[in-house]
Amino acid sequence: CRSCLVKYLEENNTCPTCRIVIHQSHPLQYIGHDRTMQDIVYKLVPGLQEAEMKKQREFYHKLGMEVPGDIKGETCSTKQHLDSHRNGETKTDENLNKETSEEKQEEDNDYHRSDEQVSICLECNSSKLRGLKRKWIRCSAQATVLHLKKFIAKKLNLSSFNELDILCNEEILGKDHTLKFVVVTRWRFK
Repeated sequence: CRSCLVKYLEENNTCPTCRIVIHQSHPLQYIGHDRTMQDIVYKLVPGLQEAEMKKQREFYHKLGMEVPGDIKGETCSTKQHLDSHRNGETKTDENLNKETSEEKQEEDNDYHRSDEQVSICLECNSSKLRGLKRKWIRCSAQATVLHLKKFIAKKLNLSSFNELDILCNEEILGKDHTLKFVVVTRWRFK
């Protein structure tokens, strides 16, 4: 798990399994969240995602903060479902299945619109590449630098996104960094 890796990498700069050096001085910056693996784990372990969301909500509630990704005025469907059970309300299986399928369809069409958003200005520093027609984009703070590279490569009709480097304040960004991480650690000016 991530917390075990972080603890290990505070003292070491190698992979705990194969002992290959991750990075000489900053190994923590080179580990990334594997969303695909997380989705697989959530699908294999019943109730895990709901339990994680509940723990996250309780954590932020204790701190008196808003839960990231929540739209003001809306609450998580899981939380509503849990609250209705706590209040002694019972629903028929038919109504529950109908609500669940509607919520699933709504979630599937969300496309991360309810995530925290980041606005970015993409400027080209190379004379070899042409600039984009629209240089401002707004996307989820959970998007990674790799997502941006693929988007730009597609827009510029490049054969490979590996030909691109994305910089912020003259620093090359790691492909696994989320835009939220870049905002917090690299942007010096709003």
